[in-house]
Amino acid sequence: MKIKAVLFDLDGTLLNTLDDIADSANYALSAAGCPPHPVSAYRYFVGQGVDNLVKRAAPEAGRTPERLAAIKKIYLERYSKHSMDKTRPYCGVPAMVGELKKIPVKLAVISNKPERDTKATITITFSPELFDLVTGGRDGVPLKPNPAAVYDILDEFGVSPAETMFIGDTAVDMETAGNAGCVFVGVTWGFRPEEISAARDGGAGFVIDSPSELIDLVRLHE
Repeated sequence: MKIKAVLFDLDGTLLNTLDDIADSANYALSAAGCPPHPVSAYRYFVGQGVDNLVKRAAPEAGRTPERLAAIKKIYLERYSKHSMDKTRPYCGVPAMVGELKKIPVKLAVISNKPERDTKATITITFSPELFDLVTGGRDGVPLKPNPAAVYDILDEFGVSPAETMFIGDTAVDMETAGNAGCVFVGVTWGFRPEEISAARDGGAGFVIDSPSELIDLVRLHE
């Protein structure tokens, strides 16, 4: 098996975005008269797009369409201005991406975060030439774990799913890789390490504990 492309999830895989997401979501909740949550709760609210984030964070009794829409609007407005207040790459990730670029393989980011915010955080954090393609949630394209966005990237790269590693930190990412037919690589430094441990126990692809392990793994499949 020769690996020609590596696709990365963003939140919890490349960047630790949790504090900024939590801060903006709690700000929006408070503005709508809803109670906030501890940062740790957002580990389980994120991963399937902003609509699901807002729905999970809002109190069950107050999940009217109007209130959810109001919270979402405030959240998106605040997050667009504060998405990089506390967000940082995980230790070793920038060096890992740089080394992968030298191999070379095609590199892409695929996130359920709105595409504007996805591109903004990547542009601020990484050198622009590192990733061949950066995509986020956008109208007309189903979110992960639907494989549609993965197929769009691979069509552009001219690479098959079997030649692609999908790197992520949650069961959503594992399911996405499985749906697309890609090789899954789970990272244990992200938001939901217990879900990745389950992947390790179940033999679903590979599991790595440090970014440098991914370099070795891709090189084994040059």
